[in-house]
Amino acid sequence: MLISDLKGDLASLELIFASEPDVINHNIETVARLQRAVRPSAGYARSLTLLARSVAAGFTTKSGMMVGLGETRDEVVETLADVASVGVSIATIGQYLRPTEQHLPVARWWEPSEFDELVLIGEGFGLRHVQASPLTRSSYHAKKALSDATPVAAPTRR
Repeated sequence: MLISDLKGDLASLELIFASEPDVINHNIETVARLQRAVRPSAGYARSLTLLARSVAAGFTTKSGMMVGLGETRDEVVETLADVASVGVSIATIGQYLRPTEQHLPVARWWEPSEFDELVLIGEGFGLRHVQASPLTRSSYHAKKALSDATPVAAPTRR
């Protein structure tokens, strides 16, 4: 289930938990420095808190981000470390593609080898499945991601 940050509303998050989805997905979207420009009504810390609450409630939790908006490699690595540190098990990383002239322009096209490197870095942080490529999108290869991320003995939800 792909969800917004719910503006930090815990009651809304509890309703989502009650539906017992297989995966809760909230996309961090971009690095901390670019949050205001990319997601003016959202917050990096609020997103990490939501992801941590999902993990604490026993759900397989996923997050995704785009690159090509002006972030540095180090900032992307830091973002991967942040989502891994709150227990996220699945991450997707794709190239930002400008949907309309009203959206931010592409600042840089990342190379396929850079995406390959991000997979290894994310896995090194403990993420169970990292899908990264220029054309990766949030639900790209979702079935395989869930299979990779689900422990043999899945934790019991509350």
